[in-house]
Order: sequence, then C-alpha cells, then structure tokens
Amino acid sequence: MKNIIITGTSRGIGYELALQFAKAGHQVLAISRKMPQELIENPNITCLAIDISNPDELVQVENFIAQTWKKVDVLIHNAGSLLHKPFTQITSEEFQNIYKVNVFAVAELTKMCIPFLSKGSHVVSISSMGGIQGSMKFAGLSAYSSSKGALITLSELLAEEYKEQGIAFNVLALGAVQTEMLQEAFPGYEAPISAAAMADYIFNFALTGNQFYNGKILQVSSTTP
Repeated sequence: MKNIIITGTSRGIGYELALQFAKAGHQVLAISRKMPQELIENPNITCLAIDISNPDELVQVENFIAQTWKKVDVLIHNAGSLLHKPFTQITSEEFQNIYKVNVFAVAELTKMCIPFLSKGSHVVSISSMGGIQGSMKFAGLSAYSSSKGALITLSELLAEEYKEQGIAFNVLALGAVQTEMLQEAFPGYEAPISAAAMADYIFNFALTGNQFYNGKILQVSSTTP
C-alpha cells in the first residue's frame, strides 16, 4: 500500500486515477477545487477541496501529510489550467493565472512534499505534447503550451537535484485524450483515447516507471489534433 497524492481530481484523468489507486488498495489524497461525491465517499480517498494556485490553501496539504501520513510515495501533478485565446487578447493576469496552476503550484507542492519523499519515491508531472520543443503547435494556446514547456524543464532540473536521494522525477507529455479540457481547446474533436484508458497507463507508470526512468519526458501520444 502506497500513499498517493493526485491533483486535479474533479474530472477526467485525475478523477479516474484517484478511483483506480483507491480500488487497488492505496491511500489517496485527492486535491481539486471541486470534489466529486464518489471520491468523498471512498474510504481509501482523503479529499482536499482547495485551489492549488493559492499558497495559503496549499498549506493544508503539508499539514495533512505531517499529521497523518508522514511520508509520500507518489506525487502526480495532474491539475492543469487551459486558456484558448489569441495571444494579443490575453491579459497579463490571465497569463499569470495559467502559470500559477501549471508551474508555480507544481513547484510549491513539490517543495512541500520533499521532506516526506524518500528513496524510491516518484514524482510524475502531466504535461502536453504542446510543451515539447519541436512538436506541433496550435494558435490560441500560447499561455498553456508555454507553461507546459516550463513544467518539463522544471522536472528535468529537479531530477538532477534530487537524484542522490533516490527521488525520481518524470514527465508524461500527453497527446489527445478525450477529456473536457480537450473539448475546451478543440471543440468537436474526438480523441482515440479515453480518460480512463490514459489513467490506466499513468497508474502503472507512477508505480513502476521510476525503476526505469528519471528526468525523462515520455511522449504519450497516438495522435495530436
């Protein structure tokens, strides 16, 4: 049994991941602003309905770990914020808000968890093919895709900084997955992979991927819109 933290569990991949880990007997800390009833009622899931972009609320995670778990085995940065808008129409506040969720919150939550991570722990960040240098890019996603690129570089740096402690940091850069977020970016597009199917892949990677990878960006994409 492992202690698993997952952000962005209100819907899509994060929701499916929380249920899958819980069903397998692991203890899950599910974090999102809104919390589905099915997660709240699951005995293996602890729910924190907080805004991870707010440092004052994020402290609740640190308090929970220190008082209850004492250790973290897997941290999955799944939460993401998307804005589909022409570059010149994006306000400074909107651009910053995307980075607050997709980059700064990841850095802050990881920093909080470091004292509770030990040899064999695995930090998995969910990025996007849009954040991969040289990959296909789409107009209107300047804030989102650039933030996912920053997330990739941050993970590579942390893998180097904590390799002597045996803490692995890896990134899964996802292609098209049938989620509500995909519909926000590409209305009407139907992806060949469901949220549940991608959650199944991430579930296995989070538990075993650190045996084979550290500081790596894996492109998990059968198609990109």
